[in-house]
Amino acid sequence: MQVRSRRRGLKAGIAVVVAALLAVGVWAGLTWWPDRQATAAHSAAQLVATGLTKGQYAPGSIVDDDSGTTPDLAPVVKGMGKARHDVTVASMTEPKDGLAVATLRHSWSLPGSPTPWTYETSLEVRRGDDRWRGEWDPAVVAPDLVVDEVMSIKRQQPDRAPILGAGGKAIVEPRDVYRVGIDKTKASGAVAVSSARALATAMDIDIDTFVSAVQKAGPRAFVEAITVRVDSDQADAAFAVDEPGVFLVPEKRMLAPTPSFARPILGVVGDATAEIVEKSDGKVLAGDTVGIGGVQSAFNDQLAGEPGYAVVAKGGAQERTLFTTEAMPGTPVTLTLDIATQEKAETVLADVDPASAIVAVQPSTGHILAAASGPGGKGTSTATQSRYAPGSTFKTVSGLALLRSGLTPTSTVECSPTVTVDGRSFKNVDGFPASALGSVPFSSAFAQSCNTAFIRAGEELAPAALPAAAAALGLTAQAALGVPAFLGSVPEPKPGTEEAASMIGQAKVLASPLGMATVAASIAAGKPVAPTLVVDTKTPGPQAPEKPVTAAEAAQIRTLMRGVVEQGSATFLLDVPGAPVVAKTGTAEFGDADALKEHAWMIAIQGDLAVAVFVDEGTGGAATAGPLLEAFLRAVA
Repeated sequence: MQVRSRRRGLKAGIAVVVAALLAVGVWAGLTWWPDRQATAAHSAAQLVATGLTKGQYAPGSIVDDDSGTTPDLAPVVKGMGKARHDVTVASMTEPKDGLAVATLRHSWSLPGSPTPWTYETSLEVRRGDDRWRGEWDPAVVAPDLVVDEVMSIKRQQPDRAPILGAGGKAIVEPRDVYRVGIDKTKASGAVAVSSARALATAMDIDIDTFVSAVQKAGPRAFVEAITVRVDSDQADAAFAVDEPGVFLVPEKRMLAPTPSFARPILGVVGDATAEIVEKSDGKVLAGDTVGIGGVQSAFNDQLAGEPGYAVVAKGGAQERTLFTTEAMPGTPVTLTLDIATQEKAETVLADVDPASAIVAVQPSTGHILAAASGPGGKGTSTATQSRYAPGSTFKTVSGLALLRSGLTPTSTVECSPTVTVDGRSFKNVDGFPASALGSVPFSSAFAQSCNTAFIRAGEELAPAALPAAAAALGLTAQAALGVPAFLGSVPEPKPGTEEAASMIGQAKVLASPLGMATVAASIAAGKPVAPTLVVDTKTPGPQAPEKPVTAAEAAQIRTLMRGVVEQGSATFLLDVPGAPVVAKTGTAEFGDADALKEHAWMIAIQGDLAVAVFVDEGTGGAATAGPLLEAFLRAVA
């Protein structure tokens, strides 16, 4: 009885468990099936979103009911160029009767635009053949897009801002030009070729290259040969070519007052090269005008502003605008360059064949008033980027080191015809006055630029004395102009010949004309001057030297430099109008020992003006750089 009862109880318990399991199974079946379908539908919608992001649907992810095929998305969005399209599934309805509706969230990042284009579209997802797929509708790509419509970006560049100079005067601004070329609607075939040859000859451009361009161009093309300024000799030459098809198109271009005006520093505005387009990551497009070199390039974003964009739908009954942003004009960049001073410096250098430069700095502000590079530099900024031995102009620096070591202007030094250091003989400049030889005051050795006196006196200097003096006068600071520039480099010299040569501005001592103008400006100001080119730039200034030049030290150097004008090699500056001029000449030998050449230098201070003049190859500072300095000072007086 008991055994039978236990069996009955066991069977009853099993029945209860089975019933419970069946109940759970039925409940699980009712809930798990819809969850699985929702997941599948969401995955299908996500696959479509991924295809939209990539610009190409995966096969079978979305189907056109009319054709039963996966539509080709690429032609629809090809006109969007390098705009980045990000699409996510924002939400989705529960599947019902094999249908779910997804909300897709779109964000387009347009090249060069800080404002994204965002919107949402609906995507129907249907189940068929045991698979969920998106249902094609052009409106999935963009709101209200219809069959045959494609999307495209229109880009509007704003007006480029001018570059201003001292006093807010425009340096670079829109100026009238002619685009000179051949209009093939007015001349074709052999006639166009003949006209192209005549035009290229008159404009002094490569004949074969231009003729080839004309031959390859389409029948309605305008083939540009050159752009010239209105009222220029080149414009007159173009007008004189009386041949069929020669055409001058008036335009405005962002130009400086003259073709040469501070060109290595300013740069130019021109068509973006393939390299610039490639490096811009879509911000610059083919056909854009951009800054090339100098300030135009370094401050291109500020000057160019932000382009405006319109996304349009084309191919339908009429073109429709889907999204727009306003173009933001550029803002001017203001430089310290004074137009009149720069033009006078360039005029002085116009006929100098070797590389040359004139730099003028205002000591009270550090403003660079002129940074002219002569035509011999062939487009490089000799004024601000060259690296040359400064010769005896560096005696202003080594002179400061000697003053700091205890020497005074009245201290007696030995000025001999030659001095030998470690077997190398150093001499004074050719034509050195015999009356200045012997035991002389340091002021006389400075005025006459006695190399041997400086070399002998420098033997007692600590290795760090020259670099410290150079830093004190701002020569070795990091130039902070907003564009590439170099001031100077003065490493600690090794004892012996390197130390001797460094005392007279040779060996490893290097400077640019800007660097030596900075030295002169620091002497004038009685404190280190940091040269400035761009007004209100956020570029950090140079770090202050550990031991800057003092007002008393600078006053002593100015007195020594005045001696160069009163009794030394710069007496030709005595009658320059205006405040008294103080100066220092410089000559630095370079090249092969049996055929040495000379860099010619001169620096000067007159009132609130510090100037450096440099010529790559000359016959001495006074003879070659001196007349240029005098001409410049008289021009700006």
